[in-house]
Amino acid sequence: MNLRDLEYLVAVGELKHFRKAAEKCFVSQPTLSGQLKKLESYLGGQLIERTTRKVFLTPIGEEIVKIARTILADVASIENMVATYSDPMCGTINIGLIPTIAPYLLPLIVQPINEAYPQIEIILHEVQTDVMLEKLSEGTLDAGILAVPIEMKGLDEITLYTEPFYVAANNQHMFASKLSIKIEDLRDETLLLLEEGHCLRGQVMDVCSQTMTKERKDFQGTSLETIRHMVSTGIGITLIPQTAIDYKNLIQNASIKYIPFKKPAPARRVGLLFRKTSNRKVCFEKLAASIQSIIQREFPIEEDVEVLPVKIKR
Repeated sequence: MNLRDLEYLVAVGELKHFRKAAEKCFVSQPTLSGQLKKLESYLGGQLIERTTRKVFLTPIGEEIVKIARTILADVASIENMVATYSDPMCGTINIGLIPTIAPYLLPLIVQPINEAYPQIEIILHEVQTDVMLEKLSEGTLDAGILAVPIEMKGLDEITLYTEPFYVAANNQHMFASKLSIKIEDLRDETLLLLEEGHCLRGQVMDVCSQTMTKERKDFQGTSLETIRHMVSTGIGITLIPQTAIDYKNLIQNASIKYIPFKKPAPARRVGLLFRKTSNRKVCFEKLAASIQSIIQREFPIEEDVEVLPVKIKR
């Protein structure tokens, strides 16, 4: 048994497809399949169930993959350790971002961070909160940028910024003429929400829980941009975080108005999470400081806000 065998097994477990797993591991399909059969023979048990159409991990295969991910993450950590011992801002790190942050934050921070720390290779992954926490726990991700606070043992948190929510409505809507909105004003409005799995969905529902706001059941958005387009048609309103509105290069739909809430405005806090056992803490602190500086420069973030709790499915 060797590390390459474990890489092959983890790839098959992730992709459920021999050809795709082989491509990811940069080997031929026969090589990957043959090595996994040898691994099964060596261990004396079936790890993969093969059919003519699908590939499944057996129950013991699933358990071994969990261990293999940890082993491979530890190996990657060892490989980075020598370089980061002398310079914490070099080597490779994998950072996850949730979909309601990534499209708006990345265009602002990627180039400045690359210029400031050219010796570090940052690999970015867009994943939802529950998946990110799982990958952080197993070591697949080194850090994550998401809505906080998150109650999870073994993780450290650095607050990056806090941003208020705005009401997004069609410019023909009665809200369009308002300078600000109270939560009570949302009563009886039709709300457009993201699909299940997005923590932003739960936060928006919390804001509207005290009113009779009703969700439009025949539509659930896969992204904020999808919801933004639907708002422009006038079929409902939504709540959007400030960074998704003010980014200077974002092409705005002129048929949408963004109205702030009366203070204290409902808001979300965005933070950077990483494992307490990570040897990259200094690196994460410097990256966080860079992001904080960029956000303070680009956005007039409000201070008088009420941070909403983050709810995730476990």
